[in-house]
Amino acid sequence: MSTTAAPTLTYNAQERVLCYHGPLIYEAKVLKTKNFDETSTSTGVVGPHYLVHYKGWKQTWDEWVPASRLLKHSEANLGLQKTLLQQNQATTTTQSGSASSKVHNRSTAGANKDSISTRAGARKDGTRGTKRAREEDESTKKIDMKLNVPEVLKAVLVDDWEAVTKNQQLVTLPREPHVRDVLSGFAEYVRTTKPAHLKEPSLVIQTVVDGLQVYFDRALGSNLLYRFERVQYAGVRREHWTGPHVIVGTEKEMSLIYGAEHLLRMLVTLPQMIAATTIDPDSVVLIRDYTNELLNYMAKEKDRIFQRQYENAPPEYQNVIRS
Repeated sequence: MSTTAAPTLTYNAQERVLCYHGPLIYEAKVLKTKNFDETSTSTGVVGPHYLVHYKGWKQTWDEWVPASRLLKHSEANLGLQKTLLQQNQATTTTQSGSASSKVHNRSTAGANKDSISTRAGARKDGTRGTKRAREEDESTKKIDMKLNVPEVLKAVLVDDWEAVTKNQQLVTLPREPHVRDVLSGFAEYVRTTKPAHLKEPSLVIQTVVDGLQVYFDRALGSNLLYRFERVQYAGVRREHWTGPHVIVGTEKEMSLIYGAEHLLRMLVTLPQMIAATTIDPDSVVLIRDYTNELLNYMAKEKDRIFQRQYENAPPEYQNVIRS
């Protein structure tokens, strides 16, 4: 009787590795190995998995990951880790620059006043001050917009990054379904299912998806593209928005051209975006809850909305990139 050979393990227990988590890479150690099949997988992927512990993080962050999330602990991959961190920091700095300058201006304008008066809500004797002032302090506290990205979508993000930056491939455009199709499908899903944990879904959902669509159209060119995609984006803009042949009133927004791949990139960066704004806490909670529900919806619809195989960039495109 023949037996099926066990899958080959790429990494061993106690091995130091590098592990993708979202858009960044972290140092980690393999604690255990296990082969997941279709009935036992928790990530949507079958085959060898590795229980990793992230260096410097609590055990609550330990997780099972497929081999596609891991890299060997080498000088080259440490360099990649550093590059991704620098790119992420540069993006965050650009996004928060405008909001930071406004805060700085307000702080400077109030400096003289603060120097001759006590802080609102505090007394000279150091006691906590009035109840009203304490309530105002509580109302201005930042709400942590924590997103629960499903494991299958984390894998999509990793595959997306590798396809574009390592394999020099592109998402086929225009996408079908495009971003507006995905958001419309999500809105219909919410109206039909009315998830109990969402606030007034029938009334709020259209405002939420409209806001996400507008933000996508504004953020795509500046925040959501890898360098290899920028030439493609410029061509799409000329064809559908800025070109001399485009008739005024017939322009197409990018949410009608791009799809779930770039929408997912936007969603996972929302916490940084929100942190750089002055959105009130109630609105942050609302956005967080609806975004988490959208991520769950996209995970369920993964096979329908994400492109399985990216297209190879033609030689002439790569020549433009190198020039």
